[in-house]
Amino acid sequence: MSLKPAPVLGVIRLDYDYPPACGDIDCPDTYGYDVYYKVVPGFTFEMAQSGSLTPAVQQRFIESCNWLINTKKVNVITGDCGFMVYFQDIAQSIIKTKPVCFVMSSLLQLKSIQATLSPVDEIIIMTANGVALSQMNEAFQKACGFSVVDDRLRVVGCENVPGFEAVAAGDKVDVAKVQPGMIQLVKESLVKYPKVKAILLECTELPPYANAIRECSGLPVWDVISACNYVVSAYLNEPRYGKQGWQASWDGVQQEYKFGDNVLKSNKVYLVNKPAQ
Repeated sequence: MSLKPAPVLGVIRLDYDYPPACGDIDCPDTYGYDVYYKVVPGFTFEMAQSGSLTPAVQQRFIESCNWLINTKKVNVITGDCGFMVYFQDIAQSIIKTKPVCFVMSSLLQLKSIQATLSPVDEIIIMTANGVALSQMNEAFQKACGFSVVDDRLRVVGCENVPGFEAVAAGDKVDVAKVQPGMIQLVKESLVKYPKVKAILLECTELPPYANAIRECSGLPVWDVISACNYVVSAYLNEPRYGKQGWQASWDGVQQEYKFGDNVLKSNKVYLVNKPAQ
């Protein structure tokens, strides 16, 4: 009998190169299953933040999603920037005819998290920039059907945590340096918001701190990796019960990836950030 393949994740990358820490969405070692990356030439952080793609970049975005689906046979697609939620509607137009799930923001978990709490409990949303997230509310309502402006949601920006400014600069983040400030911010926020019963990390570079936040707060912590794991797990064989022997196991080896890999030679001219030679 031919075995079904193990589930696979695809990551749409910004045209933005930086050294990711383990736990970051762009680090293959973050995952316990195969992950493939595809940068969209010209899809800069600034363009993602604006919420508007040029026609050429939109076409390359769609082509990149289809490459992950058709060539790499991914089951789930995510993005390496929370601002990609602006383009969840484009993603949804692709999956009308494709058996793939899109997870373009960790905030897609928000309604299910709220459903596990009491109506008076609050949730902290930690983000790289609190003002920028608030400005995205219309996009969330359009793409996801819910608002991030809610009396039960407390948005906490991490832009002033020492060392975390490296995210905005596109530099390597020193996790050990940043972690104490992140923990301190969480502790201060829980004093300020005593009704908080859960924490959701919005920024794709915040998952490396999830365990430390769980330890210091004693609260459940969700992030974009937990969102991807949740959807991938829906494709994964449960080894403890039910039918067995129908799905291949992951071999534990990630495909080596360098920024700019998997981009057509004809499209590399459009890369704003050129791959290192």
